[in-house]
Amino acid sequence: MIDKIVKEIEKYDASYIDVRYVIRGKSSSIVLKDGKLEEISSGYSKGIAVRVLYKNGWGFAKSYNLESYKELIEKAYRIAKISNEYSTKEVRLKEYKAVKDSYKVVGKVDPNSIDISEKIEIVKDCYETLLNEKIKSASVSYTDGFSKGVFINSEGSVIESEKSLFILTMNCVGRENGNLQYSGERIGGFNFEKIYDYKKKATECKERVLRLLKAKPCPKGEFLVVLDPELAGVFIHEAVGHASEADLVLQNDSVFKDKLGEEVGSDYVTIIDNPNIEESFGFYKYDSEGVKGEETVIIEKGVLKSYLHSRETAGRMDMELTGNGRSEGLNKPLVRMSNTYIKPGDWTFEELIEDTKNGIYMVGSRGGQVDTGKGVFQFSAVEAFKIENGEITENYRDAGISGEILSILKKIDAVTKDFKLSVGYCGKNGQSVPVGDGGGYVRTRITIS
Repeated sequence: MIDKIVKEIEKYDASYIDVRYVIRGKSSSIVLKDGKLEEISSGYSKGIAVRVLYKNGWGFAKSYNLESYKELIEKAYRIAKISNEYSTKEVRLKEYKAVKDSYKVVGKVDPNSIDISEKIEIVKDCYETLLNEKIKSASVSYTDGFSKGVFINSEGSVIESEKSLFILTMNCVGRENGNLQYSGERIGGFNFEKIYDYKKKATECKERVLRLLKAKPCPKGEFLVVLDPELAGVFIHEAVGHASEADLVLQNDSVFKDKLGEEVGSDYVTIIDNPNIEESFGFYKYDSEGVKGEETVIIEKGVLKSYLHSRETAGRMDMELTGNGRSEGLNKPLVRMSNTYIKPGDWTFEELIEDTKNGIYMVGSRGGQVDTGKGVFQFSAVEAFKIENGEITENYRDAGISGEILSILKKIDAVTKDFKLSVGYCGKNGQSVPVGDGGGYVRTRITIS
């Protein structure tokens, strides 16, 4: 089929064409909530997507019928020609040499090789571990996917790949005297062996909620704050990573616009996006445009060094490719992160707490909001602790942080040598892709809201 598609592509006078298709896709999903098994499903899928660039116009078409590639190329070509007539901007793809490669991203134990009955038992046991008389709601969900696909473009690239990934998510809500508290945990990756930590994770999840039911509300105001790798990672991903996506920069929706080479943080701040971390949730060898994933230093010792790029944004801005053109399934590639983190520093966690005579230690993330254009954010932590005379003491609940992105980056004065990445999915324009975020423990001065 590869040779047939290559020959078909050669018939067209387009500026650029790429074809992505999934020969065999397999997935399973299990959801158990409040004692009810809400979903058990597994399925197979295949499909094909075509992008055509004709001068300054893009055309896109996709189908679940692999044999329809001729019709799809023709359709995308016609759309591209029409689009070109109405285009108001020049489209120039950054040049990239052709790649011919074949690779697998499959862990030591492939989730695809495990029978669904074992996955169901894990979900049930995880759910049972979450239960307690004070836990009023609990849920566990499991999802995995396997795909075997091919990328072909008009420049001579042919990349064959096999990928497998899973994620187990658990949540519980406790209630006592009208006080509701939440906690959640995730396990994910390419190697199914990781899932067997589920009992430990579920126990931690439950015990955190029980602690929070007895905790005091977190004090408000500006404090010296230590963020754990999960909450620091969410800040790095949401507030810094998205603001560094070149499509948002070009849309005037980034606080980093026109700031390359400028100081945007303290000397302690080096932020990296890197898809090459083995076993990480955001790992990939090539992006959805056939560009090799690269370690990209976004900020180096406080100075903004690079944006994240697709071939189109790199071409428009005349910058180096970073390999961040990613898509969910067979959708259009967008500028997306991979594993985004703050580079570890020299401190140990114990040294950092001891040096923080009075402050707040914040743990975990419950999500939040960010405006990349205005450069402001608000995130909620799962729990917090008082730091008093260099020791962690009182437990707090209902803690959140807010402020201006650039202000917080410039106030970071310590990062530990730890390196931890969380697992999750990032949403953008209706698409969701696997990512990692984190780094070490980070200290900054910030408003607790």
